[in-house]
Amino acid sequence: MTRKAKIERRTAETEIELEIDLDGAGQSQIQTGVGFLDHMLELLAKHGGMDLTVTARGDLHVDQHHTVEDVGICLGQALRQALGDKAGIRRYGHFTLPMEETLVTTALDLSGRYFFVFQAEFPTDKIGQFDAELVADFWQAFAANALCNLHIVVPDGRNS
Repeated sequence: MTRKAKIERRTAETEIELEIDLDGAGQSQIQTGVGFLDHMLELLAKHGGMDLTVTARGDLHVDQHHTVEDVGICLGQALRQALGDKAGIRRYGHFTLPMEETLVTTALDLSGRYFFVFQAEFPTDKIGQFDAELVADFWQAFAANALCNLHIVVPDGRNS
């Protein structure tokens, strides 16, 4: 069984092509026009052991919101499509990551039902040129389209 998916999304604000191979080698080719998002998606592919290709063109002259949210939508749809009937996977997963002064826990239930919890505060409004509030928007869009329960909790951290 191949666990791959290709999603194309075209709206008035964005054009996105996303390909995922859940059984890849952690390779990525990411071009969204949003530097911080590119970096985070590259790390997701690398540490998730999946291959991920994303090309996005959006109305960045307005802001980054549509691009970030629509990439989250596509990633969620791609995960759902690549998993198919979910045969052979474990439905639940969680991970706690200590990274210097930050501690983050994520918990995931690939239930086919959507619910999202995001408990994190950012001390600054921006991460470079990236609007920090878009982190929650990205993961909300992902969870809604992957049809999963996703909880992200950041109890400690001082650096956006």
